[in-house]
Amino acid sequence: MNMPATAPPKLPDWLSAICRTIEQQADQPLPLARLAAQAGLSPTHLQRRFKQALGISPRQYQEACRMQSFKQALRAGQPVTEALYAAGFGSSSRLYEKLDQQLGMTPSQYRSGGADLELSWACGDTDLGLVLMAATDRGLCFLQFGSSETALLEVLRQEFPLASVQPMASTQQPQFDAWMLALQQQLRGRPGAKIPLDPKGTAFQQRVWRYLQQIPAGQTRSYAELAQALDQPRAARAVASACARNRIAVLIPCHRVIRGDGGMGGYRWGLERKQRLLSAEQSASSSISDC
Repeated sequence: MNMPATAPPKLPDWLSAICRTIEQQADQPLPLARLAAQAGLSPTHLQRRFKQALGISPRQYQEACRMQSFKQALRAGQPVTEALYAAGFGSSSRLYEKLDQQLGMTPSQYRSGGADLELSWACGDTDLGLVLMAATDRGLCFLQFGSSETALLEVLRQEFPLASVQPMASTQQPQFDAWMLALQQQLRGRPGAKIPLDPKGTAFQQRVWRYLQQIPAGQTRSYAELAQALDQPRAARAVASACARNRIAVLIPCHRVIRGDGGMGGYRWGLERKQRLLSAEQSASSSISDC
């Protein structure tokens, strides 16, 4: 999980203190009863209020802090085994279960900035401007709009600074063309062929992104409604954060989430694109309904 190493802003003082305790002692056992005693709450009450505020449990927050410590140690050149135990992971098997989803590469690859990881990329023009797609052998991990190929490549390389980032080979052109066709269909509000995805994120972010893909085209949800659908009604802020961290535009449709007052809210690729996407989807849905 990729959580910040500091408590989110504007939390109650008691909750900020619990977060700091977890961050500072993430490598040690932290029973829920001990944290609850610090907060002056019952374990059940602490668990519920923590999840309502942050969208994850205290244990998940601790695992996020451990993972961050582990990744920082790898980047600093510390051997994998030393980094593993220093971060508080008791065994390699439990850690490796999480790494495939959260790092998308082996620990040694991550330590070297993605060395030995192969990414293929290609750019294309769409109704909403230039887009760059990048894929692992499992599917798209990056789909973003930008003003130039150079700028988009720079963003991609910041994500994987030492990865092998190569243009898609000519043999992959038919696949890229099919993906672009499917993308164009979705930009126009119509269902396109399914494109394999390889998103990276925390467990909570993955839940949010999966739910986003279930929202029908032409419909919207507020951040609060999305939090409610995830059975975490007080996690609207965490939902908004997950939407903001989506790296796969359109195919993980965070543009379908708006503010509770009906306002557009934010969109990392520009509010004009968000409005055009929603308008196209709503228009296409109305056309289907009229048939």
